[in-house]
Amino acid sequence: MGVRRVVTGHDNEGKAIFASDEIVEPTTLSLLPGAEFFQLWGADEIPTFPDDGSRPPHTTYFPPLGGYRFGIFTVQPDTESSMMPENFDIEAAIAEVEEKLPGMAEHLETDNPGMHTTDTVDYEFVISGEVVLELDDGAEVTLKPGDTVVQNGTRHAWRNRTNEPAVLVVVLIGAKRSS
Repeated sequence: MGVRRVVTGHDNEGKAIFASDEIVEPTTLSLLPGAEFFQLWGADEIPTFPDDGSRPPHTTYFPPLGGYRFGIFTVQPDTESSMMPENFDIEAAIAEVEEKLPGMAEHLETDNPGMHTTDTVDYEFVISGEVVLELDDGAEVTLKPGDTVVQNGTRHAWRNRTNEPAVLVVVLIGAKRSS
């Protein structure tokens, strides 16, 4: 199921217009069965107004310094049904991640599935379901619909210990580390 994205802009006289109205389909990955990534908006540089409603160019899933992303992602339940089959081709799955969500794989820890660190400030808002945010030392917080998180470049993982998917809205902003 897609997500409707309505974008405003300006005509040649500077009048506000609805520049586009379309359905954005999710990106799915065999490495993360059931997970959906809706890449709704983003750019690799300081925001400007795309008056024609066109999506600004960007090259990687996570933004560089000064770039930003806006999207929705789904965290599937951590159940046996979401585990990889014995004959799963991990190399092909990693290649698929790089093709569909460029740059994401380099942030994922292969020896600790789910853990990752990015140079971004992330704003997350839980729409539905329940998800656990785990930090590098094992500290956890459970988040439910209406809860928000400001993630400041920390090493973390998303875990879903329920039987229902968790859906989150996310805004990622490329940031500079102070040390």
